[in-house]
Amino acid sequence: MKHRAIKRRKVVIGIGATAGAAAVGGIALNANAATGNASKSSDGSLIFDPDAYTELATTVTDTEGTEHAVTYHFWKAITYVSKPVDATYQSLNVSVPVEIDGTAVDASNAPILLANSVGGYMPSSVADATGIGGASMGGGPGGGAPTASTSASPTASASVSAPGANGNTNATGGAMNTNQLLALAAGYVVVEPGARGRGLKNSAGEYYGSAPAVIVDLKAAVRYVRSNKGRIPGNVDRIVSAGTSAGGAVSSLLGASGDSPIYEKHLKEIGAADASDAIFAVGAWCPITDLEHADGAYEWNWGTNALSTGKQVDQTVSKDLGSQFAEYQAKLRLRGLKGSGFGTLTARNYDEYLLKQYMEPSATTYLAALSDSDRETYLAKNAFLTWDGEKATFTWDGFLTHVGARKKTVPAFDAFDLSAGENNEFGSATTANRHFTAYGARNDTTGLSTKRVESDIPELLNLMNPMYHLVEKVNGKRSRHWWIRLGTNDTDTSHVISANLAARAENLGDEVDHLYYWDEGHGANTDPGDFITWIAKVTGHKKAK
Repeated sequence: MKHRAIKRRKVVIGIGATAGAAAVGGIALNANAATGNASKSSDGSLIFDPDAYTELATTVTDTEGTEHAVTYHFWKAITYVSKPVDATYQSLNVSVPVEIDGTAVDASNAPILLANSVGGYMPSSVADATGIGGASMGGGPGGGAPTASTSASPTASASVSAPGANGNTNATGGAMNTNQLLALAAGYVVVEPGARGRGLKNSAGEYYGSAPAVIVDLKAAVRYVRSNKGRIPGNVDRIVSAGTSAGGAVSSLLGASGDSPIYEKHLKEIGAADASDAIFAVGAWCPITDLEHADGAYEWNWGTNALSTGKQVDQTVSKDLGSQFAEYQAKLRLRGLKGSGFGTLTARNYDEYLLKQYMEPSATTYLAALSDSDRETYLAKNAFLTWDGEKATFTWDGFLTHVGARKKTVPAFDAFDLSAGENNEFGSATTANRHFTAYGARNDTTGLSTKRVESDIPELLNLMNPMYHLVEKVNGKRSRHWWIRLGTNDTDTSHVISANLAARAENLGDEVDHLYYWDEGHGANTDPGDFITWIAKVTGHKKAK
């Protein structure tokens, strides 16, 4: 039965009208709390019910400041596997626009934005959503159900900006709902999947959300959508993923690993649909990925920067890890992006490559958008930077000093004391935190009886790293379109992580749109309108008039 009661909700996106000129701020939301009936798959069935929706109405203000009245159909908490470990997380929401600004919209062949809210490799759920953009985070280490979650769900007189969050992320690192709202207003179908994550524990005391649960769940969500071609609105051959931080990592991984056989046994265990899990395009913001090499990359990038306390990290460890990065980078044999003028990228020329390809163009765009007086003030405060009226130039050392404190200690990801979130991500059913690099295990300070990584770790690393599918086992079913973004002041990971991802994809012949936001931190998304336009371009979709 169709649920026709319309719940009115106003959504205002606080985004500067000039793309790239200002960071995305909070999204002021006012809403009624009523949600309508949930639509769920019955046991043993993965058939989407096209009639089991609630009709909602929303006003979305786009990046040009124009308000759009959107009526959409909303399917809530559909379990996307037939044998769920925990349906609280293994379910998805679907939002389909049916009317925009008083004009009927046919979204039957529209692109599908698959927007995850994963942050910190933590679990995410759509179970409590009251409309589009309602995924929440929770279930941290030692927890079984969402605890103090940070929700992007619209609530009365509330802002979804979380205290202390940078850019476009909530407090736990997951993306806010800017992309989803703009996609809906553009006439796209929006699918928001939940997923298991690290720290989830069952009644027997076993952890069930560690690697590779998050990517297995997201692949299962894609398979559910694809298996319901003709029933679920939208073009299932034009699925575009989007995610931030760890969500950016798994968004990249979805794109790189489409239909890879190494996930098959895991997908069968949870009863995933018998369909392709390949996606068409990737949107990734500050992806925290390539974790087995992330410590070395971090020290190459930020090794000389002190912590916020002013204290330097152990420079012996930092240099050891930096040397490891140099070896890894040499083995990759990546070339700089077309037009960069750089051949093979190595530890010796990567700083210059980042400057010329990303940092200086980013600063140039930023300065050019300022008024003369604001530009003069900025330049006076940032003497490391030279402006000739058309272009910004500076040195790598000047840039590092400008960014200032590094966020993470050493090692940043495989901590000697097993305290990093990534140690928890690579835990087992019975062990909360484990080492996943030989260097981390060899220098363990927790008193482990063995100084080696456990035997299942190498396979888990392959399952979790998009570079495996782009370098070691080049995947012919990968996405061919990549949108990658990072803030220049983001010290949550190394700048080379996303740059390597972009370089490898382009070296393989894929279309890559990669840039850095000047002076922005982790999770920034200052050009969301451009992302929505990019989706239309790469998918060949014509926006409904």
